Amino acid sequence: MSTPEKERIAKVIARAGVCSRREAETLISEGRVVLNGKPLSTPATLVGPKDQILVNGKPLPDKAPTRLWRYHKPAGVLTSNKDPEGRPTLFERLPADMPRVVKVGRLDLDSEGLLLLTNDGALAHDLERPSQGWLRRYRVRVFGTPDPVRLAALEDGITIEGERFGPIRAVLERQQASNAWLSVSLREGKNREIRRVMEHLGLPVSRLIRVAYGPFQLGHLAPGQVEEVPGKILREQLGKSAPPRPERPRTRHPAKRAPSA
Repeated sequence: MSTPEKERIAKVIARAGVCSRREAETLISEGRVVLNGKPLSTPATLVGPKDQILVNGKPLPDKAPTRLWRYHKPAGVLTSNKDPEGRPTLFERLPADMPRVVKVGRLDLDSEGLLLLTNDGALAHDLERPSQGWLRRYRVRVFGTPDPVRLAALEDGITIEGERFGPIRAVLERQQASNAWLSVSLREGKNREIRRVMEHLGLPVSRLIRVAYGPFQLGHLAPGQVEEVPGKILREQLGKSAPPRPERPRTRHPAKRAPSA
């Protein structure tokens, strides 16, 4: 008889939709996770179906079917849960009827465009991994006149102040007076990578829009709108990561307006 496969506890907590995998590791380090009656101290612990797990004194909920949403993040919205400065955040603007979700990757405050959201924290972690190799595509407006030779050289990677950045494909779409629009693609995006690279080339970024993350496209979503990815497409693109579930009508939710100051 085969033994049930065991998994790292942080991954199990994330898959239950309680929090992201990284957040689960933090909860464990803070002693807020109890395994079979004993506080846990390491996220490397392996658990199976019969183990009893409490997070903040509560048992894990039954794992909900994996779901994924496309969200058009507007510029000026943070992708964090809270902001001590009172700036608008992504999670304040999501529709009230959405389940708890975590974001896939990041977009900084001034960036806009496609952000994927999922109720499966482990899936979010998997989709962020560089080994996934998914292409992220952007439209970028810069100030200045790009040099095609220097743009082409980015495909070999670039080192800035001792930090190495991987291959970037940057193509000039059009020049408009002192501004230019570029099509930029990369597979492993570091924090503010495009802005830092373009600044290094003397091309400050004035607008950055993510238009695709792997096979998922921004499409015609208006700023602030969120739309669930149909289960059929999710299973086709993610395979075993997305178990079958009943189909439901595709819905688009308008943005929530931020409260006036």
